[in-house]
Amino acid sequence: MTPLILYLAAALAEIAGCFTFWAWWRLDKSMAWLLPGLASLALFAWLLSLIDTDYAGRAYAAYGGIYIATSLLWLWLVEHRAPDRWDMLGAGICLVGAGVILFGPRGS
Repeated sequence: MTPLILYLAAALAEIAGCFTFWAWWRLDKSMAWLLPGLASLALFAWLLSLIDTDYAGRAYAAYGGIYIATSLLWLWLVEHRAPDRWDMLGAGICLVGAGVILFGPRGS
């Protein structure tokens, strides 16, 4: 699987898992929502561990930009609230930062 697909899948799994806690706590959903949420969070951790890099911290740092952009997609598609221009600007800045981390030249 390509790194971008892994990052996107990890982001969706993390956001879905966290959303189940949000739904239980803030939207008065049943505690039963927490079980698939925990499974989704475990899937997130596993997917992120598949990223091919020598250092976990670098994978996590690059993931941050993907997570932010994917969270705004979730806001739009699941919560039916369109991101505003500030959301989009912030996500763009984060994606540029993630790109620098991912594709920056590394010395030997």
